[in-house]
Amino acid sequence: MKPSRILDGDGHVIERDAELFEYLEKPYGGNTVLLGYPFFPTLDGYNRGAVLARLGIYESYEITPQLWVDTLDKAGIESTVLYPTAGLAFTMIQDPAWAIALARAYNNWFTDRFHKHSKRLRGVALLPMQSVPDAVLELRRAVTELGMVGAVLPANSADIGVRKALGHPDFWPIYEEAERLNVPVATHGAPSMNLGLNSFSHFAMTAALEHPVAQMIQMTSFVYEGVFDRFPKLRVGFLEAGTGWVPYMIDRLDRFFDGMNRNGYREYSNAAKTRPSDVFASGRVYFSCEGGEISLKNLIDRIGHKGLIFASDFPHETNIEHAMHEMEEMLERDDVSDEAKQGIFCDNIETFYGR
Repeated sequence: MKPSRILDGDGHVIERDAELFEYLEKPYGGNTVLLGYPFFPTLDGYNRGAVLARLGIYESYEITPQLWVDTLDKAGIESTVLYPTAGLAFTMIQDPAWAIALARAYNNWFTDRFHKHSKRLRGVALLPMQSVPDAVLELRRAVTELGMVGAVLPANSADIGVRKALGHPDFWPIYEEAERLNVPVATHGAPSMNLGLNSFSHFAMTAALEHPVAQMIQMTSFVYEGVFDRFPKLRVGFLEAGTGWVPYMIDRLDRFFDGMNRNGYREYSNAAKTRPSDVFASGRVYFSCEGGEISLKNLIDRIGHKGLIFASDFPHETNIEHAMHEMEEMLERDDVSDEAKQGIFCDNIETFYGR
């Protein structure tokens, strides 16, 4: 049985410097010297456009608001939540003042160009985590003034810019504000630098690992720093890494949660009180899943389906035909119940982001 509605929990915009330039405030606004340099750090040494060109996936990469609306119509999707592309390297920015200005520009640009074009195009905010007080203010502004539905936390800062894992107590004021506003935060990979992948020279090798390795690091940080205990209503998403790594991490984190708490010593934060497997099953941790993942059934058996969401990932490494094929793969699975499909394509996405 097909779900009553289909929503998209993770699509992307292609943000271009020339467009963002129009939204920069003083002292940057109007100063064209900025256009001589990329606004965001490069994700790594790979030009994704070159890969897409070789593979012949696109002839044009002008991902306009109207193209997104047309894509939703073609795929039968009601709405999407859109994430950045170049902005997935945002936490690699080393200049806090520039990070603050660029976050504001991106959030204003998205709202003006996409959300105002169609309320079916919802966005998550970039936050200048290089300055936590400013990140809190920007999250509040993005949600209460711009109507954004949460925040994206790039999963890999490559040990430059933001040099702490996301669960670190320094970032807790951001999570406190997200909890107060009742919006989620979502980690999303892309940069591969400093993950031990730098020796690869074929992009498939990097693409296979850049997301899950970064997510494993951030999940470990969130759990062992006690973020889920300190903020019992916070919802956190781990996107675009699939789900095959999750059962492994449940077992791995449980093992060391139990084994590293002996003789009056705990080798993780005292704030972490809940066993990791109970955190994963709490309904506050979400993962985007892929239609062809054989291991998905295993995860559903372990923690249920309520933490799983559909993500088109359009237009990253996939055109609309491929995205629709992945939808069909999920809908045709006989090892995933109709109830789970309804959750994955609709109910869980609404619970995660809010209606």
